[in-house]
Amino acid sequence: MRRSLGAVALLAGVAFAIAGCSSSASAGPASSATKAAKGTTASIPHGSGDVNVLYAGSLVSLMENQVSPAFHDATGYTFKGYGAGSQALAADIKGKVKQADVFISASPTVNAGLEGSSNGDWVSWYATFANSPLVIGYNPNSSFVKQLKSKPWYDVVTESGFKLGSTDPQTDPKGALAAHALKDQGTKQGDSALTALATSNPNIQTEESMVGQLQAGQLDAGFFYASEAKAANIPTVPLKGESLKAVYTITVVNNAPDAAGAAAFVAYLLGKGGQGILKKNAYDLTTPPEVSGSGVPKTLKNVLGR
Repeated sequence: MRRSLGAVALLAGVAFAIAGCSSSASAGPASSATKAAKGTTASIPHGSGDVNVLYAGSLVSLMENQVSPAFHDATGYTFKGYGAGSQALAADIKGKVKQADVFISASPTVNAGLEGSSNGDWVSWYATFANSPLVIGYNPNSSFVKQLKSKPWYDVVTESGFKLGSTDPQTDPKGALAAHALKDQGTKQGDSALTALATSNPNIQTEESMVGQLQAGQLDAGFFYASEAKAANIPTVPLKGESLKAVYTITVVNNAPDAAGAAAFVAYLLGKGGQGILKKNAYDLTTPPEVSGSGVPKTLKNVLGR
């Protein structure tokens, strides 16, 4: 199956990340969460009802298994999440396919497609709060493990029979970053097979399916963010020769159905409790969060510092 890298807005997001996700529905909060994950809740708004969060698919395990129950315990609100490629989620918001109170992207410039009157004025500000490097995650039972541990990744992934998973570069920033890495190393190493993988990888996966495919032995390795690989207990090797990463942003969507609940979620994730969860899962935190744009809700000025 051939895949094109012609999505201009997404590639712009990749350029930003170089300079510096698959879907899942939440079934609601788990029955309990650790007290350590709650953090200090006095300054976090309390309430009830569902908060709809559309988030980058690389955050599925973190959001559904850890943030969801801890957020509910801390605030009384119920997390309702949906994870997919950031670009695909932005298109769903813009096309009114899905309603969102909160939008979390893995690439800052994805937000540009939701800003301004020509894009529906869905987003007027966003806060960059964490990042995570791109790595190669591998199946420990793969016959290529020794090579991956002893050779540069780009010398192994084009070997005969090697199955390398990636997400769709047109809908997911991680897929676009992976394609960039393959193309860049193809040029540097003079290896046309790497360049070919950048545009015609036969193992394109959705984010939630790639973990299962890897663990089931259907893939030898795949492109992951270090934090998501840690959450899924996937061993990794570094992406030698590249310095690529997810850059996570969060915003309250304009005209959110539950703006108060949305603000409570942002306050929790960027507060002591949420930051503790992120740190525990090996995310590199942006402290304090960096705000772009204007119109931050008054209830979030303390946590965002503006």
